[in-house]
Amino acid sequence: MLSAQVVAMFSMISPFLRRAIVSIAAVLLVSCSQAPEPVSGQPAGGDFVLQGPQGQVDTRSFRGKLLLIYFGYANCPDICPISLAVINEVITSLPAEQRAAIQPIMVSVDSDRDTPEKLAIYTAYFHPSLIGVTGKADEIARVAGSFGAGYVKQAVRPDGSYAVDHSASIYVVNKTGKLVATVPIGVSADEVAAIVRKHL
Repeated sequence: MLSAQVVAMFSMISPFLRRAIVSIAAVLLVSCSQAPEPVSGQPAGGDFVLQGPQGQVDTRSFRGKLLLIYFGYANCPDICPISLAVINEVITSLPAEQRAAIQPIMVSVDSDRDTPEKLAIYTAYFHPSLIGVTGKADEIARVAGSFGAGYVKQAVRPDGSYAVDHSASIYVVNKTGKLVATVPIGVSADEVAAIVRKHL
């Protein structure tokens, strides 16, 4: 899996070089597989219940924690590994007490291929507390719409594979369940960490 190879390479280089690669790659990749953010007023975010590897995941059960929500998919060759690596860097840069107050969640926009079991394997590459969730196509669309996230499935290739263009923002939900920040791709891990600390 290309995503796993990307993560393995990231783990072998220095944090300084890793940050530089993330920043440069974000600029270069943003036009190749990122769907435009939908324009429909100010998104409100909101609680949702989707399927995780251990059963249903209800965001209301994480009250008292800061949520970092990302919409992506396991077969994503570029933007997802980079964005999830940023989330990992943000969390690991914080003191243990603050790390314990954060719950990262990846919502799959590819419900046809991403099973909870597949997402469990995929998210483990990035951070042990990252939970991958999925659901029926209409459930995913409803959740994505509430956050203002967009995604478009591309035409199926002759080999049966396909890409899903998708928004690449990180959505920050505070401890009371309110969407308080939408962080676009290209923002450095240090800047994301500052946003996170502000709302912890």
